[in-house]
Amino acid sequence: MNKRNYQKELDAITGAIDLNNKPRLLLHSCCAPCSSYCLLYLAEFFDITDLYYNPNITSESEYEHRALELKRLIDIYNEDFEEKDRINIKFIRGDYEPEVFLEMAKGLEYLPEGGNRCYKCYEIRLRKAAEYAKEGGFDYFTTTLSISPLKNADWINEIGERIGDEYNIRHLPSDFKKKNGYLRSTELSKEYGLYRQDYCGCEFSRRDRYNEKIDRSDK
Repeated sequence: MNKRNYQKELDAITGAIDLNNKPRLLLHSCCAPCSSYCLLYLAEFFDITDLYYNPNITSESEYEHRALELKRLIDIYNEDFEEKDRINIKFIRGDYEPEVFLEMAKGLEYLPEGGNRCYKCYEIRLRKAAEYAKEGGFDYFTTTLSISPLKNADWINEIGERIGDEYNIRHLPSDFKKKNGYLRSTELSKEYGLYRQDYCGCEFSRRDRYNEKIDRSDK
């Protein structure tokens, strides 16, 4: 079985879009650095509403920090590119709901990052994006999560397609790390001085990252 190329699938969709009549996209965002490239790339083809909803971030101060930083980035893009490139990205700040993630993660606390806990976490966030997209009459929904080299794009797209079928809303295929997307996101993060954390967001990934640092310092 040939491995799917989600970037080529996305290229086929964007290549058929009438740029004078852009479809509406509900884009779930995990943070400003990951969104930096995705927003600029997708805004050429879509009328974007950006949803920040990440119950895996159980620290309220961290949740707020990332939400404010994402909103700051969107405001910059709208101001810098609206007139020239017709960019006007809308922003939705999702509710702070750490209990949703913690209930899901019971019994999975010590799984390594990239395992079944992460799969279920992707599903929580994609389901919320699909709900917003369905209620708002969007043409597509997708997430920035696939830009990370640490995230499983096959899982993300499989979940998105399954939930899209469930809600009767089209999932936009993606593997945003392609075309040097991840590299470009790091460049944009530096350019705009974005707050860039060194762990995914949940307390378990933060714990594992802290332990890795301790292990390296002991060597």
